Amino acid sequence: MAIDRKLVDSGRRPLPAQTVGAGGGVTTGHPAQVIAANVPGISGLLGLAVGVVVIAGLFFAKDVLIPITLAILLSFVLSPIVGFLRRLRLPRGLAVMIAVLAALGLVGGIGTLVGMQAASLADDAPGYVRQIESKLDGAKRFAADRVAFFAQDKARPAPTVSGPPRSNTERVLAGRDRQPVPVRVAETEPDALSVAGQVLGPVVGPFETFVIVLVVAIFILMQKEDLRDRLIRVFGSSDLHRTTLAMDDAGGRLSRYFLSQLAVNASFGTVIGVGLWAIGLPVPALWGILAGILRFVPYIGALLGAALPLVLAAGVDPGWGMVIGVAILFAVVEPLVGYVVEPLLYGHSTGLSPLSVVVAAVFWTWIWGPVGLVLSMPLTLCLVVLGRHVPSLEFVDILLGDQPALTPVESFYQRMLAADPEEALEQAEALLTERSLTAYYDEVALGGLKLAAEDTRRGAIDREGAGRIVASMLTVIGELDEHDDTATPSPSTPDKRLNPMPASGDSVIDETAPRDLPRAPDAWAAADTVTCVAGRGVLDDAVTAMLEQLLAKRGFGVRRVTHAAVGRDALERIDYTATRLICLSYLEIGGTPSHLRYLVRRLHREAPHARIMVGLWPEGEAALSDEQIQRTLGADLYVGSLSAAVEDALALAGEPVAAAG
Repeated sequence: MAIDRKLVDSGRRPLPAQTVGAGGGVTTGHPAQVIAANVPGISGLLGLAVGVVVIAGLFFAKDVLIPITLAILLSFVLSPIVGFLRRLRLPRGLAVMIAVLAALGLVGGIGTLVGMQAASLADDAPGYVRQIESKLDGAKRFAADRVAFFAQDKARPAPTVSGPPRSNTERVLAGRDRQPVPVRVAETEPDALSVAGQVLGPVVGPFETFVIVLVVAIFILMQKEDLRDRLIRVFGSSDLHRTTLAMDDAGGRLSRYFLSQLAVNASFGTVIGVGLWAIGLPVPALWGILAGILRFVPYIGALLGAALPLVLAAGVDPGWGMVIGVAILFAVVEPLVGYVVEPLLYGHSTGLSPLSVVVAAVFWTWIWGPVGLVLSMPLTLCLVVLGRHVPSLEFVDILLGDQPALTPVESFYQRMLAADPEEALEQAEALLTERSLTAYYDEVALGGLKLAAEDTRRGAIDREGAGRIVASMLTVIGELDEHDDTATPSPSTPDKRLNPMPASGDSVIDETAPRDLPRAPDAWAAADTVTCVAGRGVLDDAVTAMLEQLLAKRGFGVRRVTHAAVGRDALERIDYTATRLICLSYLEIGGTPSHLRYLVRRLHREAPHARIMVGLWPEGEAALSDEQIQRTLGADLYVGSLSAAVEDALALAGEPVAAAG
């Protein structure tokens, strides 16, 4: 007796040692030794320590990292422009300088326009403030009137205290003047250097950061290929193909994303500015520029961009018409841009899940403050792109990317394990819009049952757990009985993750081509014409139910019986008088077990006029291709997929062979 090595390697508690009996059954020996639970290895602890160090470095070195990060992102924005100029055969230095000067001119022009608009607004600002205060007072009075109307209790006068003071101290305090004593602090006159420092201090810091960003971006653009080669040397010299692909993908994706976002936000600001001008709001260009810039901030940027125009509208218009007009403008333009324009321009997704965008915004804001909030989207997108190509960072793509963490097969199996057929049905409804019921059963349901069979074989699922999976599966099959075995033609490409390569013996199905499904002739529509027999495994009942449903949808008169009903010790024998085809389904089988050979031989004796089809659903089953094994088993037909079983049944019934599903 030997311990099951797969159980030991997976860290699970091994079941008692098992041996295969002569009849293909499983016998249990003495309990095996219990293996201790796994503990985190050195590599896991080292990875955790590296993560903590990296986060601490990002936090404490933000004064250095923020300018460098901004320079890298600026280089991504300017890189397509430099590439375009290089294709015009301009020298790299000249192309870089033209791109940088164009960016500086654009920023300078926007800054000048903002300054002029703000200066023109300053003269009328006091009048706007008074108008806003008047509206606030009116709103307070309205609220107070409403509260007084609904209030039940009247204010009671405060009790007055009469009589002489109770002590000397109280008498002294009562007669003393309570006016505060003025205090004057004499300050020394500040010198010229102090005044200059106070005036220039708020300007020098941002200007210094701007210069650093500009210089680093210029050097990155000038030495782009050299930096790429150095990164390849550091991170991927052993796999040049993978590293080059990752860097090209990251660079191209980020450049397209930044330019697209810049174009969208600039268009958004332009539309808002024109709309505010049409409404009559002062300095509309200022608010349009601010709306476009603030929209780079995820989630709250549009709200911040709308707040100031709404406040100004309240100060300009004595009524509320302009405020309502500004609110409607933002309420219409922002959803239109966010839910129509951006999906058409970026694709249906930027590559990040909605939750990851929120988490990334919180994380980077905590690390780098407001700058981190603005940079959270591009930084997270960089990590996700790298996670798709670097194995050690794959967990980042799984946690933050928008790709499904589980394949449809894995998701279906997980729902069966959780005994949640409702969610499995919801997934099935979505998949059945692009594929037929036969294809769904073959690619998803049967694939999930194969995973269950593998877990059952290695002892991860006991017989009771397998029974719960079958019960959930039968619920799903029953609910899907109302679906026709056809797929709605769709131009979309089928999901290759479902079944990237057809198994041996499977037919390749074109799910997007409309077709008329063949049906069995009337002679095969009588009751009990086809008998579907489940194998001896618990999970075989679910596969048999799927096959029964698919054959019934093709016009066959089908009945389903359990394995116990055809056993040698069955109390009542099955009547095979009307049966023309017997279908045996085996999901939990391997090799050439003698019990299948004996069952086929017994069925031949009891129904000599019927053909016997054996469905062997395990992946790569030898009996599907080995003629010697097929002769030993003695069946007439062997199939490895439900679609092949339906095809062979139709061919046997005299219908032309056609793609099932």
